[in-house]
Amino acid sequence: MERRLIGEFEAAVGDLLDGLRPGNLDIAVEIASLPQKMRGFGYVKMANLQAAKRREAELLAGYVDFS
Repeated sequence: MERRLIGEFEAAVGDLLDGLRPGNLDIAVEIASLPQKMRGFGYVKMANLQAAKRREAELLAGYVDFS
């Protein structure tokens, strides 16, 4: 799972960088910092992972390319 998450994170950061503009910088920074919240072991880690993925989906819905 951790290896899959690394790949997902790298892809997400690449997408964020492609659409990065001054108007969406704060959202991009918050999205990029979400993996820091995926801590713990066992069910604690899974709960934190699910919460971070939900927050990521919310943030990505509001991430606008201000080109």
